[in-house]
Amino acid sequence: MHDGDATLTADLKRQVGDAELVARFRRDADAFTAVYDRYFLDVYRYAVGRLDVQTGEDIAAETFCVAFAQRDRFDPERGGLRPWLFGIATKLMARHRRKEARHYKALMRSGASAGFVEGHEGLVVTSVAAQRLQPQLLKALTKLNPGERDVVLLIAVGQLSHEEVAQTLGIADGTVRSRLSRARKKFQQLIDREEFNG
Repeated sequence: MHDGDATLTADLKRQVGDAELVARFRRDADAFTAVYDRYFLDVYRYAVGRLDVQTGEDIAAETFCVAFAQRDRFDPERGGLRPWLFGIATKLMARHRRKEARHYKALMRSGASAGFVEGHEGLVVTSVAAQRLQPQLLKALTKLNPGERDVVLLIAVGQLSHEEVAQTLGIADGTVRSRLSRARKKFQQLIDREEFNG
């Protein structure tokens, strides 16, 4: 490795904006590793939080393969790298909708932490699950349509802003708010019913 390469690597690890990262990886494909370094854990947590660990790992890895292959298509005018990556991951997950619903139903039956692996990955997944996977919420997630579920989980698990969710899904900010509002009503109705039925 030349001194210039080491300087570039150290420089890329510093906080630079998405626009600068894009400019760098367009000049040098190797610079795309900075995108991976910055966003992989976020995409991984989101994918594993929606699916099982193995499928989530596969989705996260595939997201960055697709992003690398399509890096020349990225348009900073349409949003940041993070929403772009979450959009790719969400589209890849669409192939797993039935598996996602079965995953939530299995978690409801067995408890949120059952089925998670031990070790670092298990800690990450358990941490995410502890924040959001309660039996009523799991049941409610299975009742949402795919668009509502994507919005809720991009916000809750992906921790994206409404604006980032709109960019991720290619929809208007008002549509994000509308889907989130409908999902909240469904959650509230289900939780109220559960409390009433005890």
